Amino acid sequence: MNRRKRWVVWMLFSCLLVSVSFPSWACTAVLVGKNASVDGSVINSHTADSWYDANLRVVKGQKYAPGTIMNVYINLLGEDANPPRVIGHIPQAEETYTYFHVGYSCFNEYQLSIGESTVGQKDELSAFLPDAKGILTIEQLEIIALQRTKTAREAIKLMGGLAETYGFLPSCVGQGEALTVADPNEAWIFEIRSVGFGWRPESGVPGAIWVARRVPDDEVAVIANGSIISNIDLNQPDYFMASQNYLDVAIQHGWYTPKSGHPFNWRDAYTPRSGYWSMYSPWVRERLYYLFKTLAPSKEWDPNADVSSYPFSIKPDKKISVQDVMAIQRSTLEGTPFNMEDNPAWLVPDVNGKLMKSELATPFPDRPMRALLNIPYHRPISAKTSYTFVSQSRNWLPDPVGGIIWFSMGHPHMGVYVPVYAGATFIPEGWRNFKMGRFDPSSARWVFLLAADLVNRRYQLAVRDMEQVRTSFENEWFGKQVEIEKKAVELWNSSPESAAAFLNEVTENGMKEALQKWWDLCTFLISKYMWDRFW
Repeated sequence: MNRRKRWVVWMLFSCLLVSVSFPSWACTAVLVGKNASVDGSVINSHTADSWYDANLRVVKGQKYAPGTIMNVYINLLGEDANPPRVIGHIPQAEETYTYFHVGYSCFNEYQLSIGESTVGQKDELSAFLPDAKGILTIEQLEIIALQRTKTAREAIKLMGGLAETYGFLPSCVGQGEALTVADPNEAWIFEIRSVGFGWRPESGVPGAIWVARRVPDDEVAVIANGSIISNIDLNQPDYFMASQNYLDVAIQHGWYTPKSGHPFNWRDAYTPRSGYWSMYSPWVRERLYYLFKTLAPSKEWDPNADVSSYPFSIKPDKKISVQDVMAIQRSTLEGTPFNMEDNPAWLVPDVNGKLMKSELATPFPDRPMRALLNIPYHRPISAKTSYTFVSQSRNWLPDPVGGIIWFSMGHPHMGVYVPVYAGATFIPEGWRNFKMGRFDPSSARWVFLLAADLVNRRYQLAVRDMEQVRTSFENEWFGKQVEIEKKAVELWNSSPESAAAFLNEVTENGMKEALQKWWDLCTFLISKYMWDRFW
């Protein structure tokens, strides 16, 4: 099949996907500057909203001989049965750092964190194998940055430079990508696009276009699958970075004319103006409406506005805590016209004929239930998610203690966040042993999937049972945080090895406890509600 036919087939398949359902690969990321957070942390987050690899592993740093070559892989997300395979090579660094590996690898030993959200790009920029010659997917770039850099600026420059040299390869339905990149001092948004099928490594022109913009320390930025960077001012290097060709590609395609006198707008130039991945897509703008309404309720926000009406970042009405970001990632679009739990189709008469909300009413009705009740789909922030993280990066503590990823397996609305410190070098087996195709009660992901399903079946009642268990667990761990970190710092100052052993113990205890509590919750929910289903 020639390239043109491949492209037609790809577009028809993409249209078919769009026509039958909204995507599950719609990730949301929230990024909080250090002066916008309650405690001075730089807070990052990401919902990995598809069937991605959620097994959390620690990949330890290594040293390599000069001239060592690194394999570059495709299929790193673990979203299908195809295992990772080598598609190219780049020079290996002489030293790599320890990082936490998952579908979209997210954290390293120096408190560098990366969140991800796919964003639209115009069709002319798209490229995919086997015809594309670029080899670096966003998930591979994240791994390289976590292995080789300590700060957000370093990570962005490395990812952008490598993508220019070796070519950026889209891995999510041919679209572009946006990353939230944070360290203990700064928070940045990095956006990257491919440059089409025509690029070749030997051409001498960059194999990607990218820009990055720093989030002001007292503001919050959010990405909900829509580009948020518009104007770029490279005369402010503390706040902007870009590839050398960030203007050239738009000029070549006629998407920007310098003689027009208008300033260049990155988002307008490279984002589709219509269609599923445009700035007008409801599944993007409805989340943005909720996010900005939550962060700054004192301002008026239009629920039907497109992406371009929202600012790059915003100063929140109040400072944001880790728990606030967790609540956002668990949200159901509550308090907006788009919350599916509030649809009037859920109203049923009680014994006196008065309408009341059914016990089955849920903000997450599946496709058959939506079809039965004629409930339009609105994409909540919390959805069928493989995993979620909320990270803290803190500049007043040693890296092993200052960095935490609060990690949640499965659906964030019905799961729990467990602390994993940057200095941890071990993850319990139950959080890294998930396999598709057969239920395994020793696997955290399977247990959290089961719990979410059980809660959703009798949501109005069962969600209260779940919340009691979750609130108790998370409050206990947040309550112990100061004590844990005081001890960890004392150990670090005298013996880094002892501190690592202690942080491993903390991580293991938290993860094992969460797994057991959610398995107990599953058995409780089955016992409490299963009998009612027969009457």
